[in-house]
Amino acid sequence: MAHLPCYSGWPRWLSSGSCGSRSSRVAAADEAERHDATGPSGTAAPGVSCDAMSPRPKRPAPAAPRTAIGIDVGGTGVKAAVVDLVTGGLASPRLRIKTPQPATPEAVIEAIGGIVDQLGADGHATPGMPAGAGLPGVVKAGRLMTAANIDRSWIGAPAEAMLSARLGRPVRLVNDADAAGLAEATFGAAKGVQGTVLLLTIGTGIGSALFIDGHLLDSTEFGHVTYRGKDAETLVSGAARERRGLGWKKWGGEFSEFMALLERWFWPDLIILGGGVSKEYAKYSRFLTARAPIVTAQYLNTSGIVGAALAAAGVGIAAAVLAREDAPDPGTADPHRADPIDGHASRAAAQAADVAASLVIEDQPTL
Repeated sequence: MAHLPCYSGWPRWLSSGSCGSRSSRVAAADEAERHDATGPSGTAAPGVSCDAMSPRPKRPAPAAPRTAIGIDVGGTGVKAAVVDLVTGGLASPRLRIKTPQPATPEAVIEAIGGIVDQLGADGHATPGMPAGAGLPGVVKAGRLMTAANIDRSWIGAPAEAMLSARLGRPVRLVNDADAAGLAEATFGAAKGVQGTVLLLTIGTGIGSALFIDGHLLDSTEFGHVTYRGKDAETLVSGAARERRGLGWKKWGGEFSEFMALLERWFWPDLIILGGGVSKEYAKYSRFLTARAPIVTAQYLNTSGIVGAALAAAGVGIAAAVLAREDAPDPGTADPHRADPIDGHASRAAAQAADVAASLVIEDQPTL
């Protein structure tokens, strides 16, 4: 039989047990329909069962977070800020500290912890605010499968669980260039662009993000393709240009060769340049050649922070990427298993004071 909601104020014809005439039943039904179904629950009408199948008001879905912490780990610097997820702007100063050397998980995580602690002490980061961290390497199931420009001890370490334990909040790990790509696809130069978009981040190394009709192909790491017999980033990254003593014209010509290699494979409709070297675009733009149009990232060297925050909250395009990340790895019984990390705590504690003394405020929020 049909079940009716459990609330007080039932029509008298139900309470009396009499069905009454058709007209009285219709009138009573109209009266029940006018009654506020979300009012306080009370006694059920006699003979009417109120079980789990009874209609109940739906609970509203929890509101998406307005802000999240974005963390960008590079070979030379670790940066973080609170990000407004609605506008893509920074909601706090951007803090930076030099990447510890050697850049082991314990040392880098403590550096990150010092920055986030400072954001909390200054009232920008609140308890429970999610955090996303972009690191240079292939990310699978909360772990790095490769490590570029950071210590190789990151490979296979439960980095996501270690970060979450240190920060005391939920953390999402993502490839650093993918994070920059998420920012540009959501708010910046790649927003609404159909076809194939290639983003290259140029700094200590070269990161990459590839979008096809707005869908991210994650962890591409094109900086490690073979160019002139070597890893491309060892020849044409920003750090390689300085190490080799190349002027902008010479470097621009070689970087164009590298882009031509990628164009032959992927035929991008748009190329976006980000990372630290993108801030110097005016110095070398005239030396670059490519079949596709070339633009700089709208967020320049801040894209990684903004995108990591988007990944933390699973906002927009990032949601699809996280769904793939959360799928179980066929070769791993429990891909999100948190390895014992107590042994890291004592070593990390010894580094905390040094981290706090090294923080630098790079800029103020763009509100």
